[in-house]
Amino acid sequence: ATVPAVGHSTSNRRSAGRWGERSLFALAGLFALFLGLPVLTLVVRAIVDGSLRVALVSPVVLDALWLSLVTTAITLVITVTLGLPLAVVLARRQFRGKGLVETIVDLPIVLPPSVAGLALLLVFGRRGLLSAPFEVLGFSVPFTTIAVIMAQTFVSAPFFIRSARTGIAGVDRDLEDAARSDGASEPQLFRAVTVPLAGAALAAGLTMSWARSLGEFGATIMFAGNVEGRTQTLPLVVYGEFQGGNLDASIAAAAILVLAAFGVLVAVRVFHWGRVLEARGVV
Repeated sequence: ATVPAVGHSTSNRRSAGRWGERSLFALAGLFALFLGLPVLTLVVRAIVDGSLRVALVSPVVLDALWLSLVTTAITLVITVTLGLPLAVVLARRQFRGKGLVETIVDLPIVLPPSVAGLALLLVFGRRGLLSAPFEVLGFSVPFTTIAVIMAQTFVSAPFFIRSARTGIAGVDRDLEDAARSDGASEPQLFRAVTVPLAGAALAAGLTMSWARSLGEFGATIMFAGNVEGRTQTLPLVVYGEFQGGNLDASIAAAAILVLAAFGVLVAVRVFHWGRVLEARGVV
């Protein structure tokens, strides 16, 4: 009888495992390069040719950046104020038509932004579904800063609601019942138990929602227009400069947008890891 070469077989398996791991890292590295190289090239180009420095003192770019930051901050407040109760209901309650409500909430995620803008225009436009009440009040929504906020909220809120719904649904109900047994009221329970336990999901949802609203373009230009100083956010500056043939200005505005988003995402991750280390008693 032939004795199997156990050592040789084990060596082959290890070699195959190392080759598979190297292949996995190679594929991951290539795809990460695919995702990062265009953005890195854009930022480096803006820095090297000096257009970023010029854009940082341009009144048009600064006004658009300020408008983007202000409107996205307001959008985030509205999203949390109105979206969190909806996420709680979807996570904790069973009711007829729940699946339909979840589908409606998720729908803006898959809709093309231009379709979202057109839909908003058909409801809130001067000849839209709700135009009569607005006319009575002497109030016009389209092509105003309010329209920018509405467009951003429409396309970005579902990201927060989805993440918050998942996080809240994953909270252990026994821990909440224990807090109730200790005399905690429902508001206290939500603040002290539910929100901290679902904190990672809530933070992820907030980050994705803010990033989506910062980069919003299609719904904004359809519903709010591109009025400098009033509805022209930074993505619209990028588009306007590119359409006008000023490629350097377009690249510089895009680089500022990338750096602003990158800075917030890094800050969120640093804050998250700081909370993790604090919870573990490291800091």
